[in-house]
Amino acid sequence: MARQKKRIMHIIIGLAALIVSALAAVLVVLPPGGGRLPPCKMPGGLSERTFVETEGGKLSLVLLSQNTDNPVLMVCGGGPGIPQYLLEYLYPSALPEEFTVCYWNYRGTGPAYSKADKAKDMTTAQYMKDAAAVTDYLRKRFSCEKIYIMGHSFGTYIALKTVQAFPEKYKAYIAMSQIVNSRKSELLAFDYMKNQYEKAGNSKMVKQFEKYDMHNSENDYASYCKSSLRDKAMHELGMGTTRNMRSVITGIFFPSLKCKAFTQKERINLWKGKFASANYPVSKDTHAFDAERSVSEIEIPIYFIIGEHDFTCCASLQKEYFSLIKTPQKRMYLFENSAHSPLYEEHDEARHALLEIKTLTNSAAD
Repeated sequence: MARQKKRIMHIIIGLAALIVSALAAVLVVLPPGGGRLPPCKMPGGLSERTFVETEGGKLSLVLLSQNTDNPVLMVCGGGPGIPQYLLEYLYPSALPEEFTVCYWNYRGTGPAYSKADKAKDMTTAQYMKDAAAVTDYLRKRFSCEKIYIMGHSFGTYIALKTVQAFPEKYKAYIAMSQIVNSRKSELLAFDYMKNQYEKAGNSKMVKQFEKYDMHNSENDYASYCKSSLRDKAMHELGMGTTRNMRSVITGIFFPSLKCKAFTQKERINLWKGKFASANYPVSKDTHAFDAERSVSEIEIPIYFIIGEHDFTCCASLQKEYFSLIKTPQKRMYLFENSAHSPLYEEHDEARHALLEIKTLTNSAAD
């Protein structure tokens, strides 16, 4: 009897140890607390989380600036789903040095994601309305007639369409990793990556690519775009989110769970929103978007920020679109050591480009 009790006690202690270890692991991966940004240490600076009430909901904003006298820039982030602020958190950029920056999260995504959000409501028209609402909030708060707008990847679709609809609200458009034609981009990237693995003699990866008849099968094209192979190969070859990021899991997912700018619940919600966004109408619109046909001309200056090694939005297509689009003023900045996120990858080059963009825009206005 005593031996049996001792055995039961050992089992209980063992289970307790496992539970404690599991809880400790969870707390390491997803630390408690959060919901506040690191304070800005510069006099006259700004580091703030806020919300903007819009039609049918509210949008989550992050405002950053080392000097609020700097011009205002609204950033339409990539994804949709992963907050653009995460890139700023992981790879501090020159943007808050040169602008008063607003990172905003799309409806149905980010820390404000809710199960009540209906996928059918996440349309291009709604995202454009939301972009205009955030713009008007910034114009009023910072007492300026016009602001700068920047798009990154998916956000270039929203920003470009918004600029086309409301040119009077913006000084200039900064297009980082501009979406031009998603289908063409995916096919170019697929062929290039397969060729790179063939050259390297990596038969295992080549066989993975050979499973997909990308050029002739719609089902294979769709399956590949949703597969883990796409992101794995892009990051393994230095053509993904950043030149040096080798995995979205280790490069973004795990770090996002530790980002105390968001609460624990918000950190979980932002990934729920990311997965939900795959079924949003705006996501499907983006994949069907052809910039050359849809937006051949805009009324404000445009500045292209291109990573030479970007195959998420192929750099070659961005260069082609730059040469075709008509605008009062345009300039292309090619970042030779970057992939998909050049402003976050090359700080000094980014700062030089941003300073020149402000000078050129002011000259054009004069």
